[in-house]
Amino acid sequence: MAFTIAIDGPAAAGKGTISRAVAAHYGVAHLDTGLLYRAVGRRTLDGVAPLEAARALVAEDLKADDLRSPEVAQAASKVAVLPEVREALVDFQRAFAARAGGAVLDGRDIGTVICPEAEAKLFVTASAEVRAQRRLDELRAKGVETDFDSVLADVRERDARDMDRADAPLRPAPDAVTIDTSALDIEAAIAAAIAAIDGRRPSSGAG
Repeated sequence: MAFTIAIDGPAAAGKGTISRAVAAHYGVAHLDTGLLYRAVGRRTLDGVAPLEAARALVAEDLKADDLRSPEVAQAASKVAVLPEVREALVDFQRAFAARAGGAVLDGRDIGTVICPEAEAKLFVTASAEVRAQRRLDELRAKGVETDFDSVLADVRERDARDMDRADAPLRPAPDAVTIDTSALDIEAAIAAAIAAIDGRRPSSGAG
């Protein structure tokens, strides 16, 4: 029986790490839907029109080396506000969610738009300052020279773009369990996510 787990939240809140751990815990497939938008954004940096890039997206595009760069992140945030781009990627995401055995999808609108009927929904968040520090540490570990104020401004800009867009704004689904990771280490955050999901799973299927 398919069991869909939808995990939404803003950038650098920890939803990607939590989603991968949750998928491994339950032995199901995982899709980072943000990579779809990053891949589209990456193509637009080469001059490809956003809708054309979305329609031509193939699995290989999700493996590009620079999808996690700040430039691609900004491009992804910009194409994600376009309704026609979002619509072009809906079918791919829903087909993934419906796969036999279950799936974990993380993104910005999984529980509200892509999989509103998901059996378990989480909204993973953290303060902008905490998320900026995490992103700064991540960038510096990759050798990217930047500073806290610049990263914080970038985080807030992306939040505003994601939350204020007319189509599929970032917000928790009414029945989502919110997990604030500001003061949690990753083990505690993963444990909280698994506990919330177990509360929505049939007792015979709890992992």
